[in-house]
Amino acid sequence: MTTSDAPAPIVPERTRTLRELRLVREPVRLFLASPQVTAPMLRRSTTTARRVMTLPGFGATDRSMTPLRGYLHGLGHSPIKWGLGRNNGDVQRMVEETNERISDLTTDEPIDLIGWSLGGVVAREVARDQPTRVRSVITYGTPVIGGPRYTVSAKSFGEEAITAIEAEIVVRERTPITVPVTAIYSRQDGIVDWPACIDPYPNNVEHIEVSSSHIGMGIDPDVWRLIAERLGS
Repeated sequence: MTTSDAPAPIVPERTRTLRELRLVREPVRLFLASPQVTAPMLRRSTTTARRVMTLPGFGATDRSMTPLRGYLHGLGHSPIKWGLGRNNGDVQRMVEETNERISDLTTDEPIDLIGWSLGGVVAREVARDQPTRVRSVITYGTPVIGGPRYTVSAKSFGEEAITAIEAEIVVRERTPITVPVTAIYSRQDGIVDWPACIDPYPNNVEHIEVSSSHIGMGIDPDVWRLIAERLGS
């Protein structure tokens, strides 16, 4: 998937946001897919353990990533909480504080970052700033263009703030992300318009489509399988 394949993003309308009702099917899908999802756990003895930090989306805390951290632990990895409270949308502050936390956590072994929605934005920027301390980044439902403009949260920011964010993105993108990034997106996303998740910049990004709702990505079996694969489980 490249930017030329994606239509121009728009702010999700209410009717599209209703797609998030698909969330109710995700626990069922996870249960039905459990043999495939848990298969990597049976190979745990062959897994190279990695330290993986999980970064929550806008308005959420580490608690929202608890199921994923449990899965990562079952795979034999060492999941780490973000540890910075609630994601309040202040990307600049969160990137600075996450950079400090990563610097404190890492020694000779780099860390992997997994970010949900806006948490993925933070993860990308930390990887851009500290490529020697970050091994890889996995994002899902993460807008990479427009800041919050093409999300249902746009009104919470206001036009002036969004314009400033977009200008900052242009500046930041002058420095490419060199570590591998896996960008998972869904055309069924009712929170972030999916074309905004397609990276048009010269970064080291692989785009992968799933069928989940935005909120459902946290327990989507396809997302979990992709994460296991990317971490070498």
